Amino acid sequence: MKNQVKVILDYDGTLTREEAMVDDLARLSLDTLSQEILRVPRPQLQEEYRETRRLILSRPHEFGWEVRGLLASYGDEGAFILNTTTLQVMLKMNPLYARRVANYFRDAEYDPVIDCTNYLFHRHTAELKPRFRQGAKEILSGLLRHERFIPLILTNSKGDKVERNLQTLGLKEVEILGDTRQYEMDPSWARHFFHLEQGMTQGLRIDQHHKVDLRRPVYYRALMREAEGAEQIVVVADTLSLPGALPLVMGMRFYLLKTSYTPFWCEEFVKKHERGEVLESLYSLRERVETLI
Repeated sequence: MKNQVKVILDYDGTLTREEAMVDDLARLSLDTLSQEILRVPRPQLQEEYRETRRLILSRPHEFGWEVRGLLASYGDEGAFILNTTTLQVMLKMNPLYARRVANYFRDAEYDPVIDCTNYLFHRHTAELKPRFRQGAKEILSGLLRHERFIPLILTNSKGDKVERNLQTLGLKEVEILGDTRQYEMDPSWARHFFHLEQGMTQGLRIDQHHKVDLRRPVYYRALMREAEGAEQIVVVADTLSLPGALPLVMGMRFYLLKTSYTPFWCEEFVKKHERGEVLESLYSLRERVETLI
């Protein structure tokens, strides 16, 4: 069909209010660390978590979610991302914790700390009751009814959690674009991207303190597959580094959903980008995408 638009919506934080769920995620993660992995008193972990979180928020541009030595996201970009970053920094800074994590995750896919925080995230978000943002059901239902829109739900998870949670909204027909691994960084990936001002690059300079590494081959391949046969691609998400920067340098549109935790630097960069827009709420998405057709 002519001028068909694929609208790729990030799940965690975009369709859901992760800021209302992150305290429960942190609590469950610390429980598991205390009882199963680190075997240290829970109050001790709680205090170290709080101190580490305060440290990160005091200098957020110096801390982030690191994978294979590359920065996947800055620590202040999302509520769940801040939780993951806090856990990673806390585990790496304490030699005892690092040793016990390494012993528990002996066959790590990335490294023991990354595998540990991935495990905690996927295990415990699957246990949480979803808290959807206002407008999530209405927006998805409207996109499904429109013959020129194809909505897809973007997630780093396998997709079963997302599919199960969407069914609570009565939505069973939405396609899940799962296991995209936006965080999977590959320092050996040779692909470069052209930027009008920055030239051929593997990193998108945001400002003097922030630069987004683009070496995300798994996510890149997922976006390329979805681009086949579509007139346009729109990615909608609540963070920039993980889901947003790569589509922008690939020539796609990116809509940043502004939340209570959106950093100023993310919002300003997207506002100024020719293919970027900032959404004040999910409700405004339908009007924005309709202008594309």
